[in-house]
Amino acid sequence: MDENPQGARVSRASGEAVRFDALTRRFGDRVAVNGLTLTVNEGEFFGFLGPNGAGKSTTIKMATGLLRPTSGSIRVFGLDPFTRPMDVKGRIGLVPEELALYERLTGFEALTFAGRLYGLDETTAKQRAMDLLAWLGLEEDGGKLIVDYSTGMKKKAALGCAVIHRPRLLFLDEPFSGIDPLALKGIKEVLQQMVREGVTVFFSSHVMELVERLCTRVAILHRGEVHAVGTLAEMRANLGLAGDATLEDVFVTAVGEPIGGEEAAWLTE
Repeated sequence: MDENPQGARVSRASGEAVRFDALTRRFGDRVAVNGLTLTVNEGEFFGFLGPNGAGKSTTIKMATGLLRPTSGSIRVFGLDPFTRPMDVKGRIGLVPEELALYERLTGFEALTFAGRLYGLDETTAKQRAMDLLAWLGLEEDGGKLIVDYSTGMKKKAALGCAVIHRPRLLFLDEPFSGIDPLALKGIKEVLQQMVREGVTVFFSSHVMELVERLCTRVAILHRGEVHAVGTLAEMRANLGLAGDATLEDVFVTAVGEPIGGEEAAWLTE
């Protein structure tokens, strides 16, 4: 069992965390996401991969209610994020690729403010803020303004804001860029423990080795469409690859040949 920000008990029974049905998003004549159909189950550490411009961030923005789809539907724990926005937002956390933090607040103030927005009482919000600053290696920097943080420190603060209310579903869009290896190890361990306790992590990253180590299942997006989905073993089999093929091998096979060919051969002559 778990608690949402308002204190009501919610079940950890296995089911669908996110479901996309024929999801499409156009920007003028450009199709960013094209008929995406995909299900992510509760308790999965789910990887969401694709080249730049594949539609990953657009999909996450639609799933979290930040961007309306052109057509198709989204369900988060069975709820529509556009007709039930508060119910959905109370159950999820988000670390976007483009951070949006209140930079004139200190780290401690930003975390406390996030907790209060999610419905935590002041005492609980402040205590969790202190706990998160320690967990993220920001304990000595909690009194500094976020505008003075490095990129990696801002990423840590954004992660703290995303988990302070103990979400059931966590969206992470390139969350680890700029984070030092020591802090990264601790963060990975806590995320894996959250998954073991029933939290779903929807993880988008270009770091193949990290996705391969952390994720139980992966979807590979290219030009707005899913080109492969499943466990690493399932994708190897579906794409006709050897049993020792890496996730990078799977990715390149699914989306096509890597960039770099005859056009710039002079660079390596």
